Amino acid sequence: MAANTLKVSAGPTLRKQVADTLRTAVVVGALQPGERLVERVLCERIGVSRTSLREALRELENEGLVTNLPNRGLIISTLDPKIAKDIFNVRAVLEGLICRLFCEAATDAQLDECRAAFEGVRKAYQEDAAQQAIEAKTRFYEVLMAGAGNPEAERMLRSIHVRVSQLRMMSLSQPERRQASLAELHALVDALCARDAKHAEQLSRAHVDEAAKAALAKLS
Repeated sequence: MAANTLKVSAGPTLRKQVADTLRTAVVVGALQPGERLVERVLCERIGVSRTSLREALRELENEGLVTNLPNRGLIISTLDPKIAKDIFNVRAVLEGLICRLFCEAATDAQLDECRAAFEGVRKAYQEDAAQQAIEAKTRFYEVLMAGAGNPEAERMLRSIHVRVSQLRMMSLSQPERRQASLAELHALVDALCARDAKHAEQLSRAHVDEAAKAALAKLS
């Protein structure tokens, strides 16, 4: 990500824009784990005031993406294997629940959206485009969360997905993992669209387990 691509325009949701911009920079590797965050430099790169930047950084600190270290200041959080494993464990449970609820509550139109969202994931994976892959996978889960109709589960999963994005890039950096991931998601979509709630939940958990193995191997 080039420095000038971090620019955002001022507006009523400036804090959110800045936070989203920083999240994306972390996900695609423009900001690396352990990297020190210098306010003056970030303000220049993003084109915002220190007040707006600090508000966004506080949001990211609450999400775990940023860590405040004594005598060093803010850094991009490092990916400790224990924390990563914990994140995947929670993700497996929540995504499994979302998939089960989607089977039970989704409309026929949302089933169509699910298929279309998966095709977007397939295209992004095949083109080996990191940011597009993250965006496509995010869109896929947006469809599932909307169809599941459980705001509390959705809120918790959104929080988990912030950290998952970092880990997802690790697992998907391996070509063989991308192909396996697509096959797993294809099977999951088939189960979702057949409204096979039990099988969909099992496939979802298995998909997360395989992603965890790939990411944790990279961390090790």
